[in-house]
Amino acid sequence: MQKVPTFSKGGVHPDDKKVFSRSQSIERLPMPSELIVALSQHLGAPAKALKAKGDTVLKGEKIGESAGFISSDVHSPVNGVIKEVRRVNLANSVQCDAFVIVPDAEQPDQESVELDWKEQSSADLLAKIKDLGIVGMGGATFPAHVKFTVPRDKKVEAFVVNGVECEPYLTADYRIMLEKGEQALEGAMICAKITGARRVIVGIEMNKPDCISHLQEIVKQKGYPIEIVGLKVKYPQGDEKQLLKATIQREIPSGKLPLDVGAVVANIGTCNAIYEAIVLGKSLYERVISVTGECIANPKNILAPVGTKVSDLLAFCGGFSSEPEKLVSGGPMMGFSFFDLETPITKGSSGLLALPPQKKVRTTPCLNCGRCVAACPIGLMPARLYRLIDNGRYEEAMQTSLMDCKECGCCSYVCPAHLPLVHTMKTGKKLGRKKK
Repeated sequence: MQKVPTFSKGGVHPDDKKVFSRSQSIERLPMPSELIVALSQHLGAPAKALKAKGDTVLKGEKIGESAGFISSDVHSPVNGVIKEVRRVNLANSVQCDAFVIVPDAEQPDQESVELDWKEQSSADLLAKIKDLGIVGMGGATFPAHVKFTVPRDKKVEAFVVNGVECEPYLTADYRIMLEKGEQALEGAMICAKITGARRVIVGIEMNKPDCISHLQEIVKQKGYPIEIVGLKVKYPQGDEKQLLKATIQREIPSGKLPLDVGAVVANIGTCNAIYEAIVLGKSLYERVISVTGECIANPKNILAPVGTKVSDLLAFCGGFSSEPEKLVSGGPMMGFSFFDLETPITKGSSGLLALPPQKKVRTTPCLNCGRCVAACPIGLMPARLYRLIDNGRYEEAMQTSLMDCKECGCCSYVCPAHLPLVHTMKTGKKLGRKKK
């Protein structure tokens, strides 16, 4: 039997809990009474505000301009009026300015004319992606135009599409592959043209056989030179390093990027957004988000405007079926816990989870069992890093490859002592950077 591709080191196998929302088709959210559109919903510098209180805005209009090389434009999701500009706290604890927009009663459809991307140059395609505010939709929100800019001394051999969605509960990418697969694959072909990639590969975990067969059928019908690769179900299969190891058998060295091994990686949702940007001229002002978990009355996959408040998403799903202990933005392994229901979603909001009370556990001293070492997909020694950081030896932790930690949560997941390993790694990175 042929071995199912996967990465070689570590990994864990949490219950995927996708049953709650995987069968729910994407539904458009009814227009909320107001939207809170943050100016920092991408990695890098916050966008510079182009509008002020009292200004009218149009759907798709640029209202925030990128303020640096690593930054991204922000666009209005609706026709409406800016009620105010205020500071907000996002789910990932970022504080930034945001436009509070009151939508007009009538929201006409945005006019779009399908364009032939094959007739456009790579430079023009890249410029359009920048102008329309496309960022990574898998959660990292790295500006796409920066990622797809290939230095002259580099060559891209493989453009790898991340259709893994290995985080438990989340099903937004799954539904995109089933319902918007043709558009997403065309988006991947656009990305291949921009980067000059010789191969296009889509990696999907084997717990999504319907997605694999559906995309294979599209590839066959369209004649796309795209490889659909089924991958072993193992977390964190969707991380760039692990995905490249599984699909093209290349390891990214410490401190390097996929470009250094001849690859560029993008999420399947990003490919769909790029299709909409290039072919339909649509800026990134809405996204699919999974609202799910044991405490959600009616879990759904929702197409919602960027800036939608969590309270509006919950109301559309019928509220809570039982009182949650925790709300999480993103997945349970790498997401962010928050409490304010007025928190707005951003371009990177892949999921909203309402989780039930968990069994109370007691933290004990490290048992030196080595489980965290065995689970770490990067090959680090989490227990040693934990001790260094806990004792304030931040510089030594940095020298022990702390910055290679992906904060994937595998070590915390398997730790029998229930040590706050990931939280400590995050703290160590912040304090270690300050010491430099």
